Amino acid sequence: MSFDTEHYPGVCAHPSEASRGFVFNHSMVRIKDPAVSLDFYTRIMGMRVLRKLDFPEMKFTLYFLHRPLEVESVPEDTGERTAWTFAQRGILELTHNWGTESDPEFKYHDGNAQPQGFGHLCFSVPNLAAAVAWFDENQVPYVKRPEQGKMKDVAFIKDPDGYWIEIVEPGLLKQLGQAPVV
Repeated sequence: MSFDTEHYPGVCAHPSEASRGFVFNHSMVRIKDPAVSLDFYTRIMGMRVLRKLDFPEMKFTLYFLHRPLEVESVPEDTGERTAWTFAQRGILELTHNWGTESDPEFKYHDGNAQPQGFGHLCFSVPNLAAAVAWFDENQVPYVKRPEQGKMKDVAFIKDPDGYWIEIVEPGLLKQLGQAPVV
């Protein structure tokens, strides 16, 4: 039998047929300045903008970013690409409320200061040491470097709005959360 789920109080062992085909598509964070955030997520994190949607009547813009696999074919037609975007996994939606970029005092709550709420995004990388060198080269601020704290081999950086981004190399995490063998 193949793996289905870990079991804990509250976990539904057999999801309803009504939820078959549901896909976690995206998470959204609000950004102050699109030019600064888009530079960070495209240049530093390697993401691509799949779609930009403007809503002038409500004065905001949505940017949908993704890291498509190199073998994926993204539709050229904007309508088809919009539909394709909303069918993907692991999309980051950046929401820009117009005018925030012009207000020097404006700042979003990162979710980690009190009162806590939203915690962080996470990117897995093929080589943690190389990623750390890239972040250092680009002067990306850290919350925690991989060698700091009790949880080793995990880094936390900050994006331009102060949101935390966890950086992990999957192969280094095989023992994460397991009691040490005595």
